[in-house]
Amino acid sequence: MTEQLRTSTRDLAELRERATAWLRSQVGPSAAVSEMSRPSKNGLSSETLFFTATWDGHGTRCVARLAPAPGAVPVFPTYDLGAQFEVMRLAREKAGIPAPRALWYEPDPEPLGTPFLVMERAEGDVPADVMPYTFGGWLHDASPADRRRLQDASVRVLAALHQTAFTPRELAPFGPAGLRAHVDAQRAYYEWAHGGHRIPLLERAFARLEATWPDDPGPDVLTWGDARIGNMMFRDFAPVAVLDWEMAAVGPRELDLSWMIFLHRFFQDLTKDAGLPGLPGFMLRDDVCRTYRELTGHEPRDLDFYELYAALRHGVIMARVWRRRIHFGEQPMPDDPDDLVLHRATIERLLTGYEPAS
Repeated sequence: MTEQLRTSTRDLAELRERATAWLRSQVGPSAAVSEMSRPSKNGLSSETLFFTATWDGHGTRCVARLAPAPGAVPVFPTYDLGAQFEVMRLAREKAGIPAPRALWYEPDPEPLGTPFLVMERAEGDVPADVMPYTFGGWLHDASPADRRRLQDASVRVLAALHQTAFTPRELAPFGPAGLRAHVDAQRAYYEWAHGGHRIPLLERAFARLEATWPDDPGPDVLTWGDARIGNMMFRDFAPVAVLDWEMAAVGPRELDLSWMIFLHRFFQDLTKDAGLPGLPGFMLRDDVCRTYRELTGHEPRDLDFYELYAALRHGVIMARVWRRRIHFGEQPMPDDPDDLVLHRATIERLLTGYEPAS
């Protein structure tokens, strides 16, 4: 993943005019919206816009998340921005996590052509997706001690979220609880994302999950969903913003733990395949789980199962992203449908037996 992927077909100048009109309906006629821009390093699903909103003489740096237009071949079938707005509020106010301060949620598609939410924009350093942080950059060049500080602080975010008690009413927006409901939803997503076109590798992974189902998945918690360091902003290697909550769900803690471990492995494997060392020794499964256990008292379990599940979930998403690229004429359809999965080799290794990343 070395180039920016298209996430929108909407015109920024028109969006700015419409956003200004909308903001004036919220806070008064003095409101103004600056020139808009899009991020260049991270993000593949919802459209993200950066701008400054000004009213009553004060300016606020903002981020808007827009549900994608159908013509953009969206990554996910639905975009519940209301649930995203709510989970950021809960994470910030109840769990003490530095999720962005949520400002507005607009469910009406009329103002911008699609529902959207607006949050305050945080400032910090983000481990990049494009080029992946394992190839170079501020985290790659940091000392091992500073990288370990960042790793431990990232695990503390998961611990804080998972240790917070939420009411059934607060959890209701995030769908049915439990591992079975989560996997069934992922299977339905796979069927939607690929329109009946089979990807044999992913179907083998679904079959392996059924054959190795945990005896006791354990208690359910509110999970972040897209729990990875590329969705955090850091200052001095401490998280100052925790972003991208669209995959939040209620399920076992290991869903988040395995995702954080695997998403680093995904980038590390890409880097090793390119003949570079990457970041060996960073975000290793044993280290992440040890820190989590010390923070929570919970012993992570069935990690072979959950890491394969993380790789499968990411495979479904990345294959959908590749289909978007094909739609926009950015690459041809491969002869082998398994090649739609960028980390095909990693999933194949996981299917033949766990092989820890280095």
